[in-house]
Amino acid sequence: MNHDMTSPAGATGVVSTDAVYGAPCWVSLTSRDLQSTEEFYSAVLGWEWRPMRLGDRFRVALANGRPVAGIGAVAGMWQMAVAWTPYFAVRSADEAAARVQERGGTAAVGPISLPPGRAALLADRDGATFGVWEGALFSDWPTWRRAQLAFIRLHTRDAFDAAIFYGEVFDWASGRPGGCEVHYEGEEVVLRSQGDVVARIESGALGSAPDPRIRPHWQVHFAVTDVAACARVAEERGGTVLELGPEEAVLSDNEGARFTVTSRRER
Repeated sequence: MNHDMTSPAGATGVVSTDAVYGAPCWVSLTSRDLQSTEEFYSAVLGWEWRPMRLGDRFRVALANGRPVAGIGAVAGMWQMAVAWTPYFAVRSADEAAARVQERGGTAAVGPISLPPGRAALLADRDGATFGVWEGALFSDWPTWRRAQLAFIRLHTRDAFDAAIFYGEVFDWASGRPGGCEVHYEGEEVVLRSQGDVVARIESGALGSAPDPRIRPHWQVHFAVTDVAACARVAEERGGTVLELGPEEAVLSDNEGARFTVTSRRER
């Protein structure tokens, strides 16, 4: 787990996951080598770093001084895949994990205690991996959300079936204060939290496809000013350009973790 919801000394206004229940609240990368990961994302996305209290293998990525993501070099030690993972805010990680399993999903890690909260790494019934976080978010988390430096999209077998699964796990469209709203726009499911679009779900993935880009998965998007430049630098730093368009590029980093860079104009 790569969460570090510790607030800086003197910070106030810490947000609890209760306030944004069911919404994406963080993105996290599991890697093998911390230094090479830092160097890659510093070059491609211009990130800076600060330590996490979880230990020397963990870092928080900063963009313009704002927390963007968590990174932990634990893939080898914990026998986990090198991958980006979105985390959703929950009131109870244990309850969320139980709901996932009751509906045909799986629990890969946890729930485990990571003060000041609890976390679990899960997969839906089509195999897409995601996490849940229960507890405090860092004090400037609303700035991260408003800036929308990160965005997530689920590529899945059936968007409407997936929306039902996640809706039952996270109480989407329940009308509860702080909960998320679900909207159907054409063939896509759009998730809104407090009026903001926070995730999208689209159909078309194939569960048995040999290409991991086609299998069900959550894709993390980062907004950038120059998509082509990010793709070029990613290749120079040992990554791969998997898809390249004028407004978006799907990349893999130097260890194989896939992510997308999207033009800020299209956000």
